[in-house]
Amino acid sequence: MKLTKKNKDSKNNTKAKKENKPKDERALGIAFNILAIFCIVVFCISVVPKAFQNDTFYTIKIGQLIRQNGIDYKDHFSWHENLPYMYPHWLYDIIMSLIFDFAGGYTGLYLSTIVLSVILGVLLYFTNKKISKNAVISFILTIGQMELMRDYIAARAQLVTFALFVATMLLIVKYLEKPKLRYAIGLVVIPIIIANVHSAVFPFYFVLYLPFIAEYAIAAVLDWHLPHKVYQMWITNRIKITNNKLKKAKEGKIEKYQADLQIFNRMLEKSNATFETSLIKQNDRRKKPYKIIIEKNNNVLKLFVIMIICLFTGLLTPIKDMPYTYTYKIMQGNTTESISEHLPLTLINNIPILTIISITLALAMFSKIKIKLRDIFLFGGLTLLALMTRRQVSMLILFGGPVICTMLANLIEMYDKNGTEDFMKYTTSVLGETLTILLVFIISFSMYKKNVNSNYINSNTYPVDATSWIKENLDYKNIKLFNDYNYGSYLLLNDIPVFVDSRCDLYTPEFNGTYNKEKKKYEGKDIFSDYLNVSNISTWYDTKFEEYGVTHVICKDNSKLKMLISKDENYKELYNDSKFVVYERLEK
Repeated sequence: MKLTKKNKDSKNNTKAKKENKPKDERALGIAFNILAIFCIVVFCISVVPKAFQNDTFYTIKIGQLIRQNGIDYKDHFSWHENLPYMYPHWLYDIIMSLIFDFAGGYTGLYLSTIVLSVILGVLLYFTNKKISKNAVISFILTIGQMELMRDYIAARAQLVTFALFVATMLLIVKYLEKPKLRYAIGLVVIPIIIANVHSAVFPFYFVLYLPFIAEYAIAAVLDWHLPHKVYQMWITNRIKITNNKLKKAKEGKIEKYQADLQIFNRMLEKSNATFETSLIKQNDRRKKPYKIIIEKNNNVLKLFVIMIICLFTGLLTPIKDMPYTYTYKIMQGNTTESISEHLPLTLINNIPILTIISITLALAMFSKIKIKLRDIFLFGGLTLLALMTRRQVSMLILFGGPVICTMLANLIEMYDKNGTEDFMKYTTSVLGETLTILLVFIISFSMYKKNVNSNYINSNTYPVDATSWIKENLDYKNIKLFNDYNYGSYLLLNDIPVFVDSRCDLYTPEFNGTYNKEKKKYEGKDIFSDYLNVSNISTWYDTKFEEYGVTHVICKDNSKLKMLISKDENYKELYNDSKFVVYERLEK
């Protein structure tokens, strides 16, 4: 049929509209992404605390040591003799020491923390967006996640691994969508970096794979139709046995076996008919599930192969088997019972996490939205880990976010399909951009101004003045100083040998001793327990001081230990600045 000019014009207009619509949507998406990323960057800068934590101090010193001497598997900063040390985050230590020495000292470390915070925020946004397919909810939720992550944003190796874990989730989702080689390479490279930057969390890398593998395994089991196959095997076997009996049967039993054979054949036919019906229903349920979506993506098999390959990447490190054994050893010791981040989470004391869990459960149970089985596994597993140890709360925030983001996106899609697009159009208008940026700036500035006048080292937490006095007035490299766990790292940064510091593993038998097969436990120096017992006054301090040969003591002015030592005539007060006190232990 020949088209008239009018018909041709009409057809061309329709085609142009179809081509222009995706372009308009892409332009809108790009504009919103630029706005979202800019706001996230501003907010991520504001959540970075200016004051450093204790781990940062020993990180600097160990990095400097490795650059000079290499990794010798020995401790050089406590005054205890012959303690082995495995340098569990040696690569991060080197990088931080280089920044400290050649890129602005504490200011350089602060700026590097800001950069890592921004990277984490941007990665979170793209991961949320990729999984939920909703840019608006992803933007809002990313801001909320970074606010909740504020206590975990610090110049520590964990900040690097947070970003690497989020990148892992993003690469997994992309690989399952399109199994490209570059995604696979990224997934193999990341655990190599983790094993060298922060070996303690190496096992968690594989936890991120488990929800996807578990979902595929369940889908595969359902597709096997095991009950039907077992039933069919039983009927087929009965038919075979009956046929054999029929061939050998005498005249009196031929009719009986023939009747049995007919019954079994009818049962087989009925079973096959029932199976075909149930198969149709199952496929319908898969396409339109009531609540739980079970996906069977065959790319998961390739992902599983990548995970197996990654299991061996922990060998690509100079710190021997630490990526594989660190977590197990630390769980065997008593540090998990004494260090706050390893203690179980009490929900009533953490209202934000209680709120997140409650909202997620409410959305899953009482709304009409559907949820993927992998998301149930992921959120449920992370919640369990968070309840077991506070340290894993950060993982619940990071990876529970995409689950909540997807649920909220589905809820909005269900009740207002155009709501997201309308919001994006408004926020990318001149007025919308101005109001959005202004709101983020106000919130960010109110948070940042609390930090701007802070010192990099909090003198109420760390003995800044007392350390200077010790270095000026004592033979500090040759004394045996008893100190607190929380500021031992600051002392060793200043070249003062310590009794204990926040490298808790160093001071436990699991890491400095050997395993006794007969007693089924590690035997070594339990310096950490002795420190706890002295600090908590659960053992007589002077007995332990005599055992270790302690010559001097530094403690907080309001501590239990100071209360006892101040009344002990065998101890002489040398220094007091109303926050910290230094004593000399006199010879008896």
